[in-house]
Amino acid sequence: MNICVYGASSSIIDQIYLDTSYQLGEALAEKGHTIVFGAGKYGMMGACADGALAHGGKVIGVTPRFFLPDGVIHEHCTELILTDTMRERKKAMEDNSDGFIVLPGGVGTFEEFFEILVGRQLAQHAKPIAILNIAGYFDGLLAYLHEITDKMFVNPRAFDLFLVSDDIEETVEYIANNENIGLSDISKYRYIENGVKDEEK
Repeated sequence: MNICVYGASSSIIDQIYLDTSYQLGEALAEKGHTIVFGAGKYGMMGACADGALAHGGKVIGVTPRFFLPDGVIHEHCTELILTDTMRERKKAMEDNSDGFIVLPGGVGTFEEFFEILVGRQLAQHAKPIAILNIAGYFDGLLAYLHEITDKMFVNPRAFDLFLVSDDIEETVEYIANNENIGLSDISKYRYIENGVKDEEK
């Protein structure tokens, strides 16, 4: 199974994030999965790839060509897919993946998570999504999502479309056991004026 891993490119973060990312790569390799990632050699991207490669795994890097001169690309990618733009990169990562694991990261990682989540919500794909919530990194984001759900900006059923876990084994098993989990029908629902969820005609 090809599993896409989104995560930080920065290496100046707490070591627990890098160590856990490495352990995730190790776990994915030991289960026979191939990692699809943003091809970076630094940060959580690089640590996850290193963990997989050190344990006999394969990694598919996807990167825009304009990053090549910067020296940030992992030299040991099993396969390297080059794109012209960041948008093409995200599409290539999605097209080459059977599921997605979201690690702590910055605005780029959040963008990737929300885009892939919206795709599930709109029934554009049927691939499992999991957040690996290392050291409570996503607690604030999840609290905010629940807050705006209470304010009727987010459908509560959106939370059924992804797993949140702080455990590597649980995260990997969820992705592996939910391949092609079925298209979501959440997009059939809307909020009407009294705040009650109703099926569109």
